[in-house]
This record gives sequence, structure tokens and C-alpha cells, in this order.
Amino acid sequence: MSRGSPHAGDDPHADEPLVTAGTAIEAADAAVVLVHGRGATARSIVEFGEEVAGDREVALLAPQAAANTWYPNSFLAPVADNEPGRSSGLRAVGRAVGTATDAGIPAERVVVVGFSQGACLASEFVARNPARYGGLAVLSGGLIGESIDLDGYVSDAAAAIDGDAADALAGTPAFLGCSDVDPHIPEERVHETAEVLEALGGDVETRIYEGMGHGINEEETASVSEMVADMA
Repeated sequence: MSRGSPHAGDDPHADEPLVTAGTAIEAADAAVVLVHGRGATARSIVEFGEEVAGDREVALLAPQAAANTWYPNSFLAPVADNEPGRSSGLRAVGRAVGTATDAGIPAERVVVVGFSQGACLASEFVARNPARYGGLAVLSGGLIGESIDLDGYVSDAAAAIDGDAADALAGTPAFLGCSDVDPHIPEERVHETAEVLEALGGDVETRIYEGMGHGINEEETASVSEMVADMA
């Protein structure tokens, strides 16, 4: 695994592995794409994937970030300050989703899950690549950038599907969970993210937990497990 600078090259995550677990992609009829946080690894978030998948026959696909970091600064920094890591990370998520769809699993049977930096990438990927997914779980994260331009996401989604942006996600279930005192994720950004996903036609549930800090609790785990169960 590469341990070089996450700033290196135009596509720093391109040569990193896609870690797989669960049911082999060729035999699965559903998949969960798992995007790890800063300082973590694909293998560590696969353990969370195994927990939410249980004994269901689901493929688990986890891209790895170079040097375990998707982008160098806070997700609240100007977008340019997190390039090329941000764009390279979005491409890595896209490759993981593409691995599932290329194997014959439709997007509506692919759940995209992320924690922290990974949650930011997961929400950004789904908003920028709208379709009917099996689900989206944004755990302690939100859309990336110094500010959120709702109209920009809506117009981009309308262009991407050549139609009404309100139909872009076609009812994709989206779960957003975060603490009210997360040191990295302002509660306001979670609500802004939910607003964008709702405007794109997502079926959004937001849960803010009092005093939780930066982590994943049992209720969030159960909600993601239920999302996977509804699809599988």
C-alpha cells in the first residue's frame, strides 16, 4: 500500500487498492461501498460493513486513501484547498460503485456508506452523481466546501439526468447521523446536506445525538443495518 503524500500527483488515490469482503462480487446481488475516515483504513471500515451486513449475501467494497487521508484540510475549507485529494477520492468512490454495477448489480442495490472524511465524500459523490441508489449513510460528515450552494447542486443534478432535479435521487433512502457537539462537523452542515439531498429527491432521515462526540453509535449502526436489510 502506498504511504506517500496524499498531495502527490493529480490523482493520488488512483493506485490504492479496493478492499473487498463479504460475498464475492460475482455471486452477490447487492453491495455496500464503505468509505473510511481520516487516519483510518479500508480494512477497518470493512469491519463495520461486516457488522451491518450480518449474514446477508452482500459484497463489501472499500476504497483505500493514499496515506490514509482523502484530502488534507477540513471539509469546510475552500474546495480548491482540498484538491486534488477531494476529486481523486470521489473518483475512488466512483470506481467502487462501478465495480458493483459492472458486475451486474444495479445502483438501486448499492448502498454508499461513509464515516467522517468518508462521509463527506459519500454525500458529495451521491449528490454529484445522482441516481436511485440502495441507500446513503452519512455518519459524522456532510457536503464539502466553505459554503453550500443548494441551487448549484440542483442545477447540476438536473443537467446530469436531463430532467427535474427533484427526481434525481428517485427516493434514495439517506440517513445522516451526527453529534450536536462534533468537533469536526458543525450541526448546521449536516442540515444543509440533508436539504440538498431532499431537493434532489432523496428520502432523508437526520438524527442529531446530544453530546456524542465524533463516532458511530449503536442506533446509527442499526439504522445502516436496516437500510442494507431493506435492499438485500
